[in-house]
Amino acid sequence: MPLALLALAIGAFGIGTTEFVIMGLLPQVAAEYGVTIPAAGLLVTGYALGVVVGAPLMTALGTRIPRKRMLMLLMGLFVVGNTLSALAPGFGLMLAGRVVASLAHGAFFGIGSVVAASLVAPRKKAGAIAMMFTGLTVANVVGVPLGTYIGQSAGWRATFLLVAGLGVLGLLGIARLVPERPAAEGVRLRDELAAFRDVQVLLAMAMTVLGFGGVFAAITYISPMMTGTAGFAESSVTWLLVLFGLGMVGGNLLGGIFADRGLMPLLYATLGGLGLVLALFTLTAHHKIAAAVTIVLIGGLGFATVPPLQKRVLDRASAAPTLASAVNIGAFNLGNALAAWLGGLVIAGGHGYTAANWVGAALAGSALVLAVVSGALERRTPAAAEPVASPAASVPAAAGTDTAR
Repeated sequence: MPLALLALAIGAFGIGTTEFVIMGLLPQVAAEYGVTIPAAGLLVTGYALGVVVGAPLMTALGTRIPRKRMLMLLMGLFVVGNTLSALAPGFGLMLAGRVVASLAHGAFFGIGSVVAASLVAPRKKAGAIAMMFTGLTVANVVGVPLGTYIGQSAGWRATFLLVAGLGVLGLLGIARLVPERPAAEGVRLRDELAAFRDVQVLLAMAMTVLGFGGVFAAITYISPMMTGTAGFAESSVTWLLVLFGLGMVGGNLLGGIFADRGLMPLLYATLGGLGLVLALFTLTAHHKIAAAVTIVLIGGLGFATVPPLQKRVLDRASAAPTLASAVNIGAFNLGNALAAWLGGLVIAGGHGYTAANWVGAALAGSALVLAVVSGALERRTPAAAEPVASPAASVPAAAGTDTAR
């Protein structure tokens, strides 16, 4: 694999750390600013919404900027946001810093996926995308627990300064290792928007929302579920999240390998398996060992869908893939927010914490249905298997811009 993928993975590691580490530092942040825990939770919600909005916005603004330079600008924005969060004298500025950092998230992964895929031969695209996303998954195994420990020991501001430093490291790596990728000549914003006329692109994004939503319907409430139902001590929750992160790493890497061999069969297997495991979690959540094993499986099956879904969008929108790729990253976060809300509804209705797992199973099952529909449409209409064309696709200079040689 090209060294450029390492630079992209470092950036992804920093982004993954800042996205999730706040969850372990909410009590410290709330205490310093004198706000309630629910109010401090806006730091999580604001980040997620910033990703959803920022993914298409920042990608559209950078349509004519060479991709390497755009990745560097996004890492710079990420550094500014985290530095602002670390130094913010008031809660409002802290929230603003979180939103600023989040604006870089979706566009970085969207553009980074396009660049990663362009660095390797076509048969290895999903593997290259998975390698970049490994930074995000490893962040949940190393970055989040370490950042939480540092925040609890040296103060939460130290954590965000450290994350800003990771952003600087990622920026320097991109500047040194990522080859120049000029903006696609002849591709305009309306060409990028044309990808959304392809029903297969829309189906892939819907699968992203529902499938990933299934994961986070359960994981969002993992702490009260494991302490209140399985009987784990509060101190054990960190290690359970590490197990989830290990599952994410393994699932992401295996998803990258098998998506290059059989993308749709992999989606059928992982989404079906995810729905089954989430349904079983309503039972295994009552037993410590079974619950721990289930958490690993949820992380593995959930993140095994990331490379194939991202590759599916890239393949279907190959003439102008950047915006579609970034919007699909926003779809992951939309799934997180939707699932957390639905899971909260059933819990608030008095059905218990494990009821959120049924919500997750229903969402994953719905994603599987969409995958079957997508596969059936593709088999029934062979012409639909061709990617969306754009005016730029007929221009030789543009067509070769990001194709691996």
